[in-house]
Amino acid sequence: MKTTFNISEVYSEEELPKEFKLERSRIMYIEDKSTDIEGSARIGRVYFSKSGKTLYYRGRKFRSLKGSGFKANYFDVDSGDEFWISGPRKDRNDRLYGGQLGVVIDADVKEDYVKLIQ
Repeated sequence: MKTTFNISEVYSEEELPKEFKLERSRIMYIEDKSTDIEGSARIGRVYFSKSGKTLYYRGRKFRSLKGSGFKANYFDVDSGDEFWISGPRKDRNDRLYGGQLGVVIDADVKEDYVKLIQ
């Protein structure tokens, strides 16, 4: 069983560790590709390390597959699970085969997400 948590539930914005600076974050689409071609998907705030090589989301660390993944572009450093992480599309067709069915939008970014896709 995977243990995940929302980083905003653990830290307030003022208490975020150095690697979780708001200016080094972006609202992104995150889809788990470890079990199927279309896995569980979310839209939430992803934080970037200072070098930009590591992404952080809900207690997980991701690094690029550098083009070697099948329908995935990042992997979880701890579990090895593969993910598709990208900017959200304005037409809301974020899933590989289109659509937004089953995509959960994190409550802490919902307002900013709506502005972003308009």
